Amino acid sequence: MANDEYGDAAGRRRLGASPGRRAVLGAAVLGAGAAVAGAPGVAGADARHGHGHGGELPVPTVIAHRGASGYRPEHTLGSYQLALDMGAHVIEQDVVPTKDGHLVCRHENDITGTTDVAAHPEFADRRTTKTVDGTKLTGWFTEDFTLAELKTLRAKERIPGTRQRNTLYDGRWEIPTLDEVLRWADKEGRERGRRVWLHIETKHPTYFRKLGLGLEEPLAKLLRRHHRHRRNSPTFLQSFEPSSIQRLRKLVDTPGVVLLSSAGSRPWDFVEANDPRTVADLIKPAGLKWMASFAKGIGPTLDLIIPKGPDGRLLEPTTLVRDAHAKGLILHPYTMRNENTFLPADFRKGTDAAAYGDAFGAFKAYFATGIDGIFSDNPDTALLAAADFTAGRSGGGSVGGSVGGSVNE
Repeated sequence: MANDEYGDAAGRRRLGASPGRRAVLGAAVLGAGAAVAGAPGVAGADARHGHGHGGELPVPTVIAHRGASGYRPEHTLGSYQLALDMGAHVIEQDVVPTKDGHLVCRHENDITGTTDVAAHPEFADRRTTKTVDGTKLTGWFTEDFTLAELKTLRAKERIPGTRQRNTLYDGRWEIPTLDEVLRWADKEGRERGRRVWLHIETKHPTYFRKLGLGLEEPLAKLLRRHHRHRRNSPTFLQSFEPSSIQRLRKLVDTPGVVLLSSAGSRPWDFVEANDPRTVADLIKPAGLKWMASFAKGIGPTLDLIIPKGPDGRLLEPTTLVRDAHAKGLILHPYTMRNENTFLPADFRKGTDAAAYGDAFGAFKAYFATGIDGIFSDNPDTALLAAADFTAGRSGGGSVGGSVGGSVNE
């Protein structure tokens, strides 16, 4: 699908973002002091985000997780466009390769649950079983398809049992290449008069390098083509494998972020290299100092910020925020979602797992730890929560109650 479809007002209406909806969201972002990223005086006092980026990003930064994936099938131009229209400060892409070396935006190389590939009889014989980072999976995988073949597929909702409304958009968008997304971001940036920020993740880089499909080199080539290879580029590069960020650091100056899973886990490149360190080791001062030598920040799971007890309720925050900031690292933890099933038990409402809980309460608890930003499937909710938090710190009133019902469908 041509990128130009998303550039005009009619295209945005097709994506479901009405002018009235955008106006409400714009007011919420203004309340957070971040209506226009890059405008003078927009949260520029934060040294961690400001360093090398001119103070463009507000704190807390709202990162649209796989786009506005709470409302549209993830990693589609529709999801990215809606997130941008909502006012998200940064939009995330995950990248995996095709058989012929193109980078496409999918959360995983297994596309069984996020596309209609199972409905294509011509690809029935591509179904196979693979072991990816130690996990055995059966399905269809991007590395077994050329880009032309992948472009015959259409995206669908990954968790239809939880997000039944999102299935309305099944089949509407194809799998975008990263190049298409970068061109879309460039075009939107020109039209809006401001840079469009991206957060690009390399998925399973060691696995793909073994297949001869290394991610970092083609990613660096695309970044240079779109002038996002510099230290002050409106882009973060992220990976669960520190060696991927180290490799990218040698290719481009774009800031890197090391993603961190549960404390007892080990990055897969550590497993492959027989490095005994766990995430618990990496979040100690020595590990943070090591990551700060090649990365701008870390992206820990929220449980590393505030752990949960056996009952699923939040416990006391850890010292990770303070410790990481002491090493000059920003923190972009993941992932906040509005549905009960994803929220800490403290903030669930009722017994319907798919119903919305008290997401605003959960956001407040996480923002209070001093994190610099947060990934969210629901950027509109995150923006309102950030506005509440900013207003609370400055002594102003809450904006969440006045418009929250307008933006959460």
